[in-house]
Amino acid sequence: MTGPDTPIAELRPTCDRLRGAWQAQRPSLMQRRDDLRRLRDAFRAGVPAMDAAIRADFGHRSTHENLLSEAMVVRSEIDHALHHLDAWARPRRVGVGWKFWPARAELRTVPVGVVGIISPWNYPVNLALVPLVSAIAAGNHAYLKPSEHTPRTSAWLRALLGDVFPADRVAVALGGTDVGAAFAALPFDHLLFTGSTATGRKVLAAAAPNLTPVTLELGGKAPAIVAPDFPVDAAAARIATGKWFNAGQTCIGVDYALVDAARRDAFVEALRAVVRERYGDLARADDYTRIVNDAQFARLSAYLDDARARGCTVLPLVAIDDARARRERLLPPTLVFDPPDDSALMQHEIFGPILPVKRYRTLDEAIAQVTAHDPPLALYPFSHDAATVERILARTSAGGVTVNDTLWHFGVQALPFGGIGPSGMGALHGKAGFDTFSRQLPVLRQARRAATDAFAPPYRGKVDRLIRWLAR
Repeated sequence: MTGPDTPIAELRPTCDRLRGAWQAQRPSLMQRRDDLRRLRDAFRAGVPAMDAAIRADFGHRSTHENLLSEAMVVRSEIDHALHHLDAWARPRRVGVGWKFWPARAELRTVPVGVVGIISPWNYPVNLALVPLVSAIAAGNHAYLKPSEHTPRTSAWLRALLGDVFPADRVAVALGGTDVGAAFAALPFDHLLFTGSTATGRKVLAAAAPNLTPVTLELGGKAPAIVAPDFPVDAAAARIATGKWFNAGQTCIGVDYALVDAARRDAFVEALRAVVRERYGDLARADDYTRIVNDAQFARLSAYLDDARARGCTVLPLVAIDDARARRERLLPPTLVFDPPDDSALMQHEIFGPILPVKRYRTLDEAIAQVTAHDPPLALYPFSHDAATVERILARTSAGGVTVNDTLWHFGVQALPFGGIGPSGMGALHGKAGFDTFSRQLPVLRQARRAATDAFAPPYRGKVDRLIRWLAR
């Protein structure tokens, strides 16, 4: 079941209503804790309905992937915020220096106001609720615009949040690109967008007239670099997880793998064995997620056609009947060998189950292939040699790194999650998310009698000498 689109004419009044309620009574720490607990309880009860909605939107997505990527992450984020909220919100004393003694100073972490959240379709619950948790913990009101490409899940989100929060504290807008464009142009106190780099540019432009601070969580071409010392079987198993979880529709999923030339064939055979073990012949494919819609399936198919036209070897690791593949949007794990840099696969974030495997002769060559692209959202070096890992990290840039594995840095609430340059700006998760939706309020408390009272005209005699001495 899906909900009706939100009329564009209702967006601004809803934003104003949220702001008016926030200005009338900003949420106390007690209110924030109560909100997070009620959200946790309602979310826990709603997980079965969430799973059904996501599976329906995708045509099929593994229930276990839903539990891992949506339910577990959201619950962990709420629990982490509840555990640390008091410490995050506590005012912090800062020194004023002897020149301003005996004044006292502190920094107070205060909410920004009304936060807008535009979330994508690939993890439609996680990427909507995790930033909402941070916004609520920081004491804000929030307005969400979930993706139109997962309409059943978006409707479920609106129902969930409508049961938990008053309408003037959290609201949800539903609709397509026209609603999204109007939403991004609202005068928020902070706007978060998660999605493609191209759309991120449009969101940033829409927010600019309001001077709205924007956090962008984008993507890019996340590489895995397998150093010659790392076991091929272990690398294949972990890269397979980072590539084919959610059928590759993951912003931090492995976008391409760089493997030393001598072991490329062994790496391919190891991947083939992993896929066979995990997914079999995909006759039922219960554990393998479908491509979300026909447009995305056509885009990925076009990437493969482009690779074939360029003479690249395209190797599906499981044979699927073409008619079934199109009918179910079932694109099997597929390798493409050494696609050129000007191919579609290497020019764009793939966001699907296609893995380019590129050979390198030296580690410097592998690093050069990474730095030839924009800084990605994630980087995955595989090596048991600390010097090799440090060499890679020192010469590349990325939003986040998991060494000798993939994806898992996203799930650590104590680590900020965000991009760099074309892969994003700003950070979320844990305290980083709390800080994103807060501002630091400096407060100076002057004493009853203060030396600074002397800094006033006429600047003659002792006052003149004192100021000249302080300024030398």
